[in-house]
Amino acid sequence: MDKQIPNKLFFKIGEVCEITDTQPYVLRYWESEFQALAPAKNSSGQRIYRRKDIETVLRIKQLLYEEGFTIAGAKKRLEVEIGGRGTTPQAMASLPETEVANVESDDGAAEQVQQIRAVLREVRDELRGMLTLLEKGGRKGN
Repeated sequence: MDKQIPNKLFFKIGEVCEITDTQPYVLRYWESEFQALAPAKNSSGQRIYRRKDIETVLRIKQLLYEEGFTIAGAKKRLEVEIGGRGTTPQAMASLPETEVANVESDDGAAEQVQQIRAVLREVRDELRGMLTLLEKGGRKGN
């Protein structure tokens, strides 16, 4: 993955595949899954990638193949990175539980995420209980 990206403004899908060592169908699928990957199309409908797009492809590939993220987890992680929010507990809380362990954090953010999730589960259970009571009360009045 340490391949140099040529100094060009635009790249065709074949060139991107060669640079990133991916297949065209993989790139097209990733485009449908990752908002950050949205190459422009020329007048004939061909995808035109920029350097930023190639860097995004390389990052997606790294997240999926090297760091072991799922598509959903890689999507969230990429959103966090592009949004510049870092690995704050709030940003990590939006990751699926299976992905929290994949996020490197030296400030205990993963533990905070688990605490936040525990509190949210308690609130959810309380709200479900209230909803049940409200539904029972509504049936009695009918």
